[in-house]
Amino acid sequence: MKVSARNNIKGTVKKVIAGAVNSEIIIEIAPGIEMTGIITNSSSERLNIKEGSEAYAVVKASDVIIAVD
Repeated sequence: MKVSARNNIKGTVKKVIAGAVNSEIIIEIAPGIEMTGIITNSSSERLNIKEGSEAYAVVKASDVIIAVD
């Protein structure tokens, strides 16, 4: 896999929640730490996303906002 985004985080698909059009994909990147992404159902099927399989959370953002209380 080659991708221009610098933030590629490997993990295990913990849960796939399929909706009418999109699927919510929850990836566990470390014990107790999860990232969630929303992709189309057709992309989920094309990538063969299944619970327990390995996947990457690829983050491409021009800004990161930091906040404190």
